[in-house]
Parts: sequence; structure tokens; C-alpha cells
Amino acid sequence: MPTQRAPAGINQTFWALVIAEQLDGKRVVDVGTGAGRVALAVAPLCRRVVGIEREPELIDEARARAAAARLGNVDFVVADADAMSDFRRLAPDLDAPDLVTAHMFLSDPLVRNAGASLGAGGALVCVGFHVDHWRETGRASRFAYDEARMTRLLEPQGFTIDHLGVERSVREFGSLEEALAAAVSLEDRWRSDGRWFRYIDFLERGGRTLTEAHLVVKARRR
Repeated sequence: MPTQRAPAGINQTFWALVIAEQLDGKRVVDVGTGAGRVALAVAPLCRRVVGIEREPELIDEARARAAAARLGNVDFVVADADAMSDFRRLAPDLDAPDLVTAHMFLSDPLVRNAGASLGAGGALVCVGFHVDHWRETGRASRFAYDEARMTRLLEPQGFTIDHLGVERSVREFGSLEEALAAAVSLEDRWRSDGRWFRYIDFLERGGRTLTEAHLVVKARRR
């Protein structure tokens, strides 16, 4: 029985939902695989994994890690998952995958493509930003979803929802300086879309928190 403890850097709830699928003999597509963290963790448990990532340098790293681990059942493909219409086209022998995973990747095309690719009983497991993530900046990420939007997206694609949950963590700071120090690594990103100035305004008005929130989803094709 696979361990319930998530590998380093992988959301614990997401991992538990993935391995609950009893992966032995199954084919997995890992969307937004990055350097292959999820794909490499799943590979020893299943028949085959294909990881998709649009950044070639990350695919090179994933392939090197797979080779170092001597994993012969995992392939990595440079592709923009959101530009695809069907994950079955990733490889000539992939046929219909049994599971589609996406760790810190949510999008409308992800759900549509998973719906088109999975056979009856196949599952989509994903985790990404909830609209409450960094709510102190006054602006939700364009990649963020709430429960209602995700439900509206899943149902027309033939999915029933097994799990739809939000995980929130609110950091509280004792001073303005402490709050700024916690957010300094985000400054460049937030300046580019105006969120930095909204966060500074929040702090100047006495706010001393920073929220992290993720939406974790498991849905099954009817």
C-alpha cells in the first residue's frame, strides 16, 4: 500500500486523493509537470506516466531526474496543455488515460481536455489557487478559482465531484516590518499587476495578515 505521506513539495490532500485511485496498472497524465515532481512520485506506483510542461528547460530537468532514478515508464513532453484539445494525442500508445493530475495548475482548458480524454470512471485530481489566496492585495489571481466556478466548469464536461475543498492558512504579523519582510519575495510580481501597492495600503491601514488559500479537487468522469 503506497504511503499516505506526500513527497516533499506536494500538497498532502492532493497526494492522498491521487494514491486513493489504486494506481497499479493505470496510465497517468500529469499536466504542468514542471521538473516532474508529481510524475516521478507516481511512476513507481502505476503502469505509465506522461508529463506535460511548456518550458523545455524544466522538461530537460525532469528527464534527467527520471534517468537518474531509472524510471522507464515515465515520458515528458514539451507542450502547452491549454492549447491542446485531447491529452490522448500526447503519445500514440497512450489511449485513454485513467487519471489526469495537475499540481498547482488550474484552468478551464485543463478541465475540458481531461473530460475529453478520460474514459468512464477516470479521475481528475488537481490543486491550485483559490480566490482567497493573497486576498489582502485586493485582487485575485487570474489563475484562481472558487468552489462555484469550479463546479460550473466540471459538470458540463461529464464529471461528478468526489472532493472539492479549500485549504486556507492565514499568517499574522506583529509589525509592519515583519509583514513587509514576509512579502518581499513577491514584490516584483505584485508590482507588475498593481497588487503590491494595494498590499502596502492594506498594511498602512493597520492590516497585519497574509492569506494562502488553495482549491483541491477530485472529479470523476461519468
